Amino acid sequence: MLRTVFSAAAEAQHNPLIPGIPDLIWSAVCFIALLVFFWKKILPSVQQNLDARAEVIEGGIKKAEIAQAEAAAALEKYTEQLAEARAEAGTIREQARQDGVKILNELKEQAAAEAARVTASASAQIEAERQSALVSLRAEVGSLAIDLASGVIGQSLSDDAKAASLVDQFLADLEKSENSAKPESVN
Repeated sequence: MLRTVFSAAAEAQHNPLIPGIPDLIWSAVCFIALLVFFWKKILPSVQQNLDARAEVIEGGIKKAEIAQAEAAAALEKYTEQLAEARAEAGTIREQARQDGVKILNELKEQAAAEAARVTASASAQIEAERQSALVSLRAEVGSLAIDLASGVIGQSLSDDAKAASLVDQFLADLEKSENSAKPESVN
C-alpha cells in the first residue's frame, strides 16, 4: 500500500493532499516516539490510577454490602424487639385491666359495707330518737291528760301513782283504738 502511495506520488506532480516521503518518515518517527513515551510513562500511571479506583470502588461495594447486611440484621432485631414490646404491652394492659376490676370490686365491697354500716347506724339512731320522742311524748301526754282529767273530774290528781295508772290506762286504750283502726283501714 505504501508502494502505491509512493509510486502515485512520484508519478503525479505534487499533490497537496498527499504528503511527501520525508514528511511521512518524520511523522512516523514522531508517532512511534510518542507511542513509546505514552506506553512507558503515561499508560502505566493511568493504569495504576484506574486499578486504584477499581479497588476503591470494590472496597466501597464490599463496605456497602456489609453495611446492608448489618442494617438487615438490625432491622430484624428491631422487629423482634418491637414484637416483644407489643406483647409485653398487651400483657401489662391485661394485668392493669384485671387489677382495675379487682380494685373496683374491692371498692364496691367497701362501699356496700360502709352503706350497710351507715344504714345500721342511721336505723339505730332513728330508733333511739323514736324511743326518746315516745318517752317525751308519753310524759307530755301524761301531764296533759292529768291536767285535762283534773279539769273534767274537778278534783286534783296530785297523787303520782294514781296519775301514772290513769295515764297508762289512757295510753293503752289509745293504742288499742289505733291497732283496731289499722286492720280496718287496710281492708
